[in-house]
Amino acid sequence: MNEHTPLTRAERQRLQLQAEIIEAAFLEFSERGYHQTAISDIAKRLGIGHGTFYRHFQNKRDILDKVILDTLYKITALLAEENAPDAVSTLEDYIIQCERIADRFQQFAKDNPKTVRLILLEATSIDKEMTAHINNLLHMGGLFVANYLNNGIQKGFLKANLDTEMTGHAVVGIIIAGALRFLSDVENPKMLEQYAYAAVQLLISGVAA
Repeated sequence: MNEHTPLTRAERQRLQLQAEIIEAAFLEFSERGYHQTAISDIAKRLGIGHGTFYRHFQNKRDILDKVILDTLYKITALLAEENAPDAVSTLEDYIIQCERIADRFQQFAKDNPKTVRLILLEATSIDKEMTAHINNLLHMGGLFVANYLNNGIQKGFLKANLDTEMTGHAVVGIIIAGALRFLSDVENPKMLEQYAYAAVQLLISGVAA
């Protein structure tokens, strides 16, 4: 089947049920915690049997992996086109790009506080394998940020002597600290805006040529 072949009714129903199971599991994880959630809790929320669950997913860990992957796709989409690493050529445009990315990350956090909490607080306490997986994603994030810095060096608007890899990891650390601060006070969006503004100012003052 290629991307132009229409899905059958049965396939559409299967995909819809998978999405509903993921959503139900996500809500249970958010309310009960990952470890406290049983397959029976997820099935009961949807009104389905255990067998139906296992026809779509191996276990609740399988669902968590899909939630993380879906979140990764969403964040990657925020960093495309005008927000791509090589999209700007001047310091002025870079500052605007940083502010725009900060705004989009803020909106993502406000729209998905339960996802942010699940990944940063719940997922890292599940087991060593999941903790290593999250740490690896954060490491890759630092390397991705380094691409922005390398572009700035090549085009002459960022400091030529920057350690781009370590600076990239430092930027990810600032983002994670902001996310954790947000989770401690999700009813205070002004705080998140102030943090984002301060973070961008700190970044620009540290890397601008």
